[in-house]
Amino acid sequence: MSAGTEQRKLAAIMFTDMVGYSALAQRNEALALQLLEEHRSLLRALFPRFNGREVKTIGDAFLVEFHSALEAAQCAIEIQRTLAKRNHDVAAARRIEMRIGIHIGDVVQRADGDVLGDGVNIASRIEPLAGANGICISVDVERQIRNTIEASLVKLGPTELKNIQVPMELFRIVLPWEKEGASSVERGASPRGGRRRPLVVAAIVFFILAGVSWWLVHQFGKEAKRVANQPTNASTRPAAARAILTDQKSIAVLPFANTSADKADDSLSDGMTDELINTLQKVKGLRVQGRTSSFFFKGKNESIQKMGEQLAVKYLLGGSVSKALNKLRITAELVAVADGFQLWSTNYDRELSDIFAIRSDVAQQVAAALRIQLGVEETQSIAKKGTENLEAYQLYLKGRHHWNRRTAEDLKKAIEYFNQAIEKDPSYALAYAGLADCYVLLPFYANVPERELMPKARAAAVKALDLDDS
Repeated sequence: MSAGTEQRKLAAIMFTDMVGYSALAQRNEALALQLLEEHRSLLRALFPRFNGREVKTIGDAFLVEFHSALEAAQCAIEIQRTLAKRNHDVAAARRIEMRIGIHIGDVVQRADGDVLGDGVNIASRIEPLAGANGICISVDVERQIRNTIEASLVKLGPTELKNIQVPMELFRIVLPWEKEGASSVERGASPRGGRRRPLVVAAIVFFILAGVSWWLVHQFGKEAKRVANQPTNASTRPAAARAILTDQKSIAVLPFANTSADKADDSLSDGMTDELINTLQKVKGLRVQGRTSSFFFKGKNESIQKMGEQLAVKYLLGGSVSKALNKLRITAELVAVADGFQLWSTNYDRELSDIFAIRSDVAQQVAAALRIQLGVEETQSIAKKGTENLEAYQLYLKGRHHWNRRTAEDLKKAIEYFNQAIEKDPSYALAYAGLADCYVLLPFYANVPERELMPKARAAAVKALDLDDS
């Protein structure tokens, strides 16, 4: 690496992690992906408020960089405050609980924005010790925030961390609502004030859960946690992750490239990717990586082996989409991660109206290549169209394209497209589902009260289910 492509600096590094995500994904992948998306939306709305820069996501984890230890600690407190509010009166199975670790140290920032070094390693190592709903910090962070935050700090004592030679002194931040039996989780409340309302969970329960979580982490390890500069050799993965890698029926659909002259057709190529992910998830016996993980590699030039390893799958499906007037050209290929062997590939030169048939054919060809026998119900489900109206479908894809960008303006634009799709086809269930998704997220990105949008979200969701209960 040349001198001009990296920069060494001091930075506060935060590692976050969803508690119990891997186990939930095995029990109920659809719910796990839904909660993963919601948690990412919540956290991404908070990082900029404290000058945090999202470096990357690693499975269900965030790696975030801050200018100061104080900003990182304040952001961590606000994250836990927001989740405490969100989890109030929510069924246990749908709660989002986080562990957060913070360290300040020397890091190397690469030209692509990634950061490496001991500062990152230590933050990732102390994060599991935080326990559910907790924040664990290094002594270096404690020195800088001890007199500047409302929360008190509890010393954990010298702790040996994996691959860190010297035991470190660690602290846990005792959140204000833990200590006082109350919560300042009202929207916009700062760590130093605001109204508080009692929480059911007392501090002693937190300590018990934290201890159990710590024990479980050290007994069973993390299935999907990857440290930024940790070697990606499969032999270094925990046993659970290695088991996934040997799963012969696991696949990820990489973002299809838009090779059209018009870059606005990104919505079509992204839509084809989404359609294939959703369709392949209907195939019994096939584990399909979710959209968030797959789209991490959009526009990136990585090796098949590296992408497959990071996605923990045996096979990758990729291709391209090109549109000219009403003509469509789609290429698709299925390759094995282990050796890059091409199991299947084809080209489709069709009318745009044939896009549903192409999607169905690709799914069936993938199943055949992986020797998965499709039942009658699966075949019918794969062939099912959300709408017969091609204009409505294209408007829906544009809506999803903007929804995935997660900004206030894009969400409002997405609502426009979904409504236009509904005008074209009033029985289009997916368009109503898209509306519900937008109304749920919009309060986090725009200054719109939840009480105004939640009834709209509920009405759209109920309508979608009335039209299609699947």
